[in-house]
Amino acid sequence: MRIQWSLIIALIFALITAVFAVINVDPVEVNLLFGSVSLPLILLILGCTLLGGLIVGSFGIYRGYRLQKEVKNLNAKLVHIQDATGYVFPDPTAAEPASAETSADNSADTK
Repeated sequence: MRIQWSLIIALIFALITAVFAVINVDPVEVNLLFGSVSLPLILLILGCTLLGGLIVGSFGIYRGYRLQKEVKNLNAKLVHIQDATGYVFPDPTAAEPASAETSADNSADTK
């Protein structure tokens, strides 16, 4: 559900940016380090938006890659610890539902 809301918000932001860019079509002079260029403002706005999206997307991809690498390392450590200690996780489906009855019996015996 979170991904759907993120997509909806991104589409709304893209629509607002596109409308803002279409309204501003006058040519502007952009001063760069090595000279200046005259561009329509619509191209400048859309180009900067695209560049910002690429930067944010690349940071997201890098963060996801780093987290996957950390998960793999932690899983490898867990397997090593399990092999060294012989520990086995208990099976959650094998939990006894009778444990509640046993505690009820124990409380009745103490009265």
